[in-house]
Amino acid sequence: MAATTHAVVPPAHQPVEVSAESIWRLSVDQYHAMIQAGILTDDDPVELLEGWLVTKMSKNPKHRVVTQLIREAIAQILPTGWYVDVQEPVTTKDSEPEPNVAVVRGNRRQYFDHHPSPQDIALVVEVADSSLRRDRTLKKRIYAAAGISIYWIVNLLANEIEVHSEPSEPSEQPDYRQQQTFGLEDTIAIILHGREIGSLSVRELLS
Repeated sequence: MAATTHAVVPPAHQPVEVSAESIWRLSVDQYHAMIQAGILTDDDPVELLEGWLVTKMSKNPKHRVVTQLIREAIAQILPTGWYVDVQEPVTTKDSEPEPNVAVVRGNRRQYFDHHPSPQDIALVVEVADSSLRRDRTLKKRIYAAAGISIYWIVNLLANEIEVHSEPSEPSEQPDYRQQQTFGLEDTIAIILHGREIGSLSVRELLS
């Protein structure tokens, strides 16, 4: 079964839904300062998205298992000089999302004093059920604006994986120019900065 491929037509910009009252947006530096001061801790289920503290979605058992299956499968084929992070921060200009899976350049020890930035990332993956709308709008906009080259949305509701590529980077309506949708009978190529290093079965990742 061939994957479905089509060019993406950028949607109208969809802002984060916030209160009509005056709200103070945070910079990444202010967010880090709150963490260092202990105002925010690992127990607080939030991430910084476009300057807003946004509550993370809850996870069901399949979400947890699929996240780990993807991590393990990608880790097995990565060459030296790359590793896989799970639910760890990536620092962009105005956000610090924590993707379910990220493929990161280098080794873990070089990130003792900072989180990976978009230039260090080859792939981000969001596993989506209740978070599907957010992952297709807010998260996609953040990753595209940051120039992260490939973004997967693992749609647990439809048993499909959407692969978004060719980011627009900063623009009025950041988005990915290309999208491919892979079903259970398909395989997905793993690309590191334009070079295919292997492929994975969608069925083995989702079931």
